[in-house]
Amino acid sequence: MKRTTKLLLTAIFLIAGACATPTPATAQPGYGGPPPRITCSSDDGRRNWCDIGPSRDVRLVRQISDSPCVQDDTWGVERRGLWVDRGCRAEFFIGRREPPPPPITVTCSSNDGHRNWCDIGPSRDRDVRMARQISGSPCIQDDTWGVDQRGLWVDRGCRADFLVGRFEPLPPPVTVTCSSNDGERNWCDIGSRSEVRLIRQISGSPCVRGQTWNVDNRGLWVDRGCRADFEAR
Repeated sequence: MKRTTKLLLTAIFLIAGACATPTPATAQPGYGGPPPRITCSSDDGRRNWCDIGPSRDVRLVRQISDSPCVQDDTWGVERRGLWVDRGCRAEFFIGRREPPPPPITVTCSSNDGHRNWCDIGPSRDRDVRMARQISGSPCIQDDTWGVDQRGLWVDRGCRADFLVGRFEPLPPPVTVTCSSNDGERNWCDIGSRSEVRLIRQISGSPCVRGQTWNVDNRGLWVDRGCRADFEAR
């Protein structure tokens, strides 16, 4: 009888455990929802650590202390978590940042030779880069195209495709010597760079932008004996 009672009680406990509602998992920083914001402080002037869970994606959003908060100097991330040191106190976002939206392409034209503006909406405080010159007239940043409070402008016959968005930093400028030694049109590779300026003419034949040198979708070209050093960025 005792054995039967014991078996019955064991069965009841097992059934109750199986039917119990499971405890929901706690959301961790960087997984689901917007990145959480935390304040981490080195109030005693020493290195202190703040728990950020499994995430290691951290960015400073607001310094609170008078002491500077400089990444990898007075704050950083290691296996123990987020650390601050030497009086740094700041607010941090913890979690993965969403990638920026892809840039949009805008074709802007000064077909009448006058300055014209193209609408780039709320993106005008963001980056604008020339992707492809279409016109024979040169498109030179801050000379025949640029950005102001009205938007993207082009002038003096410039017509080009522009990318509007947020970008990684541009690659460093390079100096390229490009030659039309045979008197015919030759192209020189400038990679993804689209801004080119002539810095030193070497040939006796003139190098005139839009006539004997320019940039198109194949790269930097020179023609009719032009040979020069160019800076591409």
